[in-house]
Amino acid sequence: MNTRLVRVGCEFVHEAAVDTPAILQVEPRDAAPVSLVRREWSTEPQMRIRHYTDLYGNPCARTILPAGRSTVRFDALVRVPDAAEDADEQAPELPPEELPDDVLLYTLPSRYCLPDMLGDEAWARFGDMPAGYSRIQAICDHVNSYLTFQHGRSDSWTTAADVNASGFGVCRDFTHLAISFCRALNIPARYVFGYLPFIDAPADKEPADFAAWMEVWLADRWWTFDPRNNVRRKGRILIGCGRDACDVAMVTTFGAPLLESMTVHAQEEPLS
Repeated sequence: MNTRLVRVGCEFVHEAAVDTPAILQVEPRDAAPVSLVRREWSTEPQMRIRHYTDLYGNPCARTILPAGRSTVRFDALVRVPDAAEDADEQAPELPPEELPDDVLLYTLPSRYCLPDMLGDEAWARFGDMPAGYSRIQAICDHVNSYLTFQHGRSDSWTTAADVNASGFGVCRDFTHLAISFCRALNIPARYVFGYLPFIDAPADKEPADFAAWMEVWLADRWWTFDPRNNVRRKGRILIGCGRDACDVAMVTTFGAPLLESMTVHAQEEPLS
């Protein structure tokens, strides 16, 4: 398969009153079909960064933000397939008794995904549809058309039930709602967080940011669905996955430092 190169990364500037431990989840997973060519961390002032892998297999970095102003930068070069993610209209759903043990977790309620609260609506809207890939796509179609993308209408407290009531949100809210509908139908769905460059796709007018989408278990594997963009895309670079955004937070701080600024980049680089 032909490949393309993508440069990704981010910068966080914090102001802290005291030394503050932090976890960052911004490094891409180095796993097929994506390969990490290089990575680089830099900090001002100098900080020690220690790496580990969490229980979901996500790469994480630990550091201590010093009192005062600090900057953490991450930059990487990633090789991605020159193709959009797979799709299969014939991929079937599995009944709960046939699901793998480690997949069952993704049928349950979590911090932001509430299949128990949205179950009646999920079954009313999608319960009579043919089971399988096409039903997941119908869920994405509904979420994409029902919700309006708008910054400032949701926050770190907003659940799938909240955004379903308001009709506004950002990509994580689109994803939480679609996941909740899937789980209400006993379909395993997990939250995915990563970089999404504009490769062979029109650029968004919004400033560059991290992206959220979901993976749904059909047949014997995870399949990618994107309720926010609702199209197959090239160049998806996965940082991490989990039950919802709580498991894949870009920065978790054990304190209350002020985030002064955050910038994200994800753009194609020429092949050398």
